[in-house]
Amino acid sequence: MRRLTALLAGLIFGLGLLLAGMSNPAKVLGFLDLGGAWDPSLALVMASAIGVALWPFTWARRQQRSLLDAPMQLPQKRELDRRLIGGSLLFGIGWGIAGICPGPALTLLLGGYWQSLLFVLAMLGGMWLFTALERRRTH
Repeated sequence: MRRLTALLAGLIFGLGLLLAGMSNPAKVLGFLDLGGAWDPSLALVMASAIGVALWPFTWARRQQRSLLDAPMQLPQKRELDRRLIGGSLLFGIGWGIAGICPGPALTLLLGGYWQSLLFVLAMLGGMWLFTALERRRTH
């Protein structure tokens, strides 16, 4: 049931990205183009997502277990550190260069775009490298 729920949530998320036009790199780059033809639609999508998520996250913080009876696993750490800032900068730079982030890249895979495949392979390589470096750091 958990996997089916995760699949359904992913499909809804992907459909939302497609409907909002967020799988279009030109739209994302238009949002990042503050000095040119700025497109505010991504900001509206983000604000809407935050608005929709407020109540469920508020509810989840008060729960010990999820609706599917799994342990509730919300982030506990609240302070900024070098790793969070560095990772955020790296994510933002990649987002600005590619005009796409991981969610939309996965939706574009279904469209057969080779650039999306390259992005996803690079993303998986980065995840693998991070895992390897984390293992090395903790041992």
